[in-house]
Amino acid sequence: MFRPLFVFIGTRYTRAKRRNHFVSFISLTSMIGLALGVVVMIVVLSVMNGFDHEMRTRVLGMVPHATIESTEPINDWQGLAAKVKQNPQVTAVAPFTQMQGLLTNNGQVSKVLLNAIDPALERNVSIIDNFMQQGKLDDLTPGSFGIVIGDKAATKLGVGIGDKITFVAPEVSLTPAGMFPRMKRFTVVGIFHVGAGELDGYLGVTNLQDLAKMHRWKPDQVQGIRLKFDDLFQAPRVAWNIAQQLGEDHYYARDWTRTHGNLYQAIRMEKAMIGLLLLLIVAVAAFNIISTLVMVVNDKKGDIAILRTLGATPGTIMRTFMVQGTVIGVVGTAIGAVVGIFAALNVSAAISALEGLIGHKFLNADVYFIDYLPSQVQSQDVVMVCAAALVLSFLATLYPAWRAARTQPAEALRYE
Repeated sequence: MFRPLFVFIGTRYTRAKRRNHFVSFISLTSMIGLALGVVVMIVVLSVMNGFDHEMRTRVLGMVPHATIESTEPINDWQGLAAKVKQNPQVTAVAPFTQMQGLLTNNGQVSKVLLNAIDPALERNVSIIDNFMQQGKLDDLTPGSFGIVIGDKAATKLGVGIGDKITFVAPEVSLTPAGMFPRMKRFTVVGIFHVGAGELDGYLGVTNLQDLAKMHRWKPDQVQGIRLKFDDLFQAPRVAWNIAQQLGEDHYYARDWTRTHGNLYQAIRMEKAMIGLLLLLIVAVAAFNIISTLVMVVNDKKGDIAILRTLGATPGTIMRTFMVQGTVIGVVGTAIGAVVGIFAALNVSAAISALEGLIGHKFLNADVYFIDYLPSQVQSQDVVMVCAAALVLSFLATLYPAWRAARTQPAEALRYE
């Protein structure tokens, strides 16, 4: 008889008697608190997912997944590339040569990692061509001593397309007049913007043959080859195996975990730790339901006694109050999920608008590896957050519902 009624009664019990609005207010605040906890968890986890995604697609799309290098200039890099590409996990190969130094212009100085490439092959292993603001990689022709730099470096040096800048190599030349640093004039032929401060500020790109001349090598000699993999997380193991299979002592492998691995691991660990801490916020909001239900039990003792005298079992009473707490949890979680997804999808635009309004940059490229707030909503995170909130809400109903089931009709009606 009472089985169909406990759901209806439990739902009605989310509102107290008219003379006791405080209990209704507590129910509402418990629901709002749970919703806010779910919103915060979804937004923060989405932001951490955004950092993770930008790290993998942008930063790790610019830096090599792995490289095979030599202690000596490599003469036949095409033959080496052919051997490396026999590995099924290698999707693309491109030659490179690097040199660190300084770029100067009108008294302004900027450090630079000059990366020499073959423009036709670089597109296969790097995403830099997708982020060119001005110019193009094809302008890096042999003998032109052209250079492509990031927009941050261009702003610091005060240069644009067609301007000349001086590259100072970290070595000196002996002349009859003494020792002088080696310098070379380059022409800016392109400017890129990846959004990663460390790349936009210090990476420069030039042609392979031009940097070979700076090294005093033959035009076709290179420092190594850059590898791109299907799965970048396999890069350390596969690159090491490839270097071992080459069977020559002067070849060695390097991978992205040596340069950016700590940063990536930090992002992953922070997501896990922040998720755990925010789950405690949801737990606090969920367990506010306990105090709400305890108040409702005290408010409804007369009703409970009447139901018991009509034949309701303790199990029916317990399920009634469990339904009430579950309703609070379900409604709060649903509201939090909807608002959280909406906020997570728009948080990047909102922060960008706020930065423009107050004239302050929250993510400075000098400090952070990207200069904007990314966000990526993942369905598994939303499901996990909602499931955790619902489970905690359900657990919070057990003690008050058990206490209500133990109510004795005679004691409850004594003072009615």
